[in-house]
Amino acid sequence: MEKDPIRTNWKDFYIDHLMVEWQGKVNEFTSTLGLVKTIDLSGNYLTGQIPYEITNLHDLLVLDLSNNALSGEIPRDIGQMTKVLTLNLSRNMFSGEIPSTMSQLDSLNDLDVSYNNLSGRVPLSTQLQSFAAERFTGNIGLCGVPTTKRCLEDEDLGVPNVSESVDDGKSMDELWRWFYIGGATGFATAFWIGCSALLLNRRLRHAFFHFYDSLKDWVYVKVAVFIAKLQRELARA
Repeated sequence: MEKDPIRTNWKDFYIDHLMVEWQGKVNEFTSTLGLVKTIDLSGNYLTGQIPYEITNLHDLLVLDLSNNALSGEIPRDIGQMTKVLTLNLSRNMFSGEIPSTMSQLDSLNDLDVSYNNLSGRVPLSTQLQSFAAERFTGNIGLCGVPTTKRCLEDEDLGVPNVSESVDDGKSMDELWRWFYIGGATGFATAFWIGCSALLLNRRLRHAFFHFYDSLKDWVYVKVAVFIAKLQRELARA
């Protein structure tokens, strides 16, 4: 697909009229434009705003406008493109908030709006919060999950930052690690202290082995009595 090299501004195009050159032949699409499944205009020198009429392409599956110089806001009705699977608007100059209607893109499995001038909270939805924070990076004014920046209203309500939650998890893991290390060290120290005391103190050593022998005899008697009683009960049955 090629665009007219003279027309580098989106405002010069009408969404229902498209010229496509394929294998040296130029074709004009008008009424069949609604059947388009993929639009990839990445890595060109496009400027201006995205025409809002593009949201009328309800059967569009892939829209890639990355690496251009597009500006303005993302169309508010972008949520109408309910079948879109891939949406890449990265590395442009888009500003304003991410439209709340984007939360309606339930089929979206690949989103990238990084390195723009977007601001405000990322709309809440199952899909948008499932993407990595890197897909939203490079937008200084953007906040909310999945970014690592809290919104001002979240700070007032005491909502923890994503990065702080990760740090808390790491701190807890570190605490448990030192707990196990300390427990093992304490056990080994106590064991060797006890052994040393038995080796160096004759009276303590005799008392310990006397207690051990008494305990062993007591256990032996209890087990023998239990077995004898069990045998009598079995004989009666």
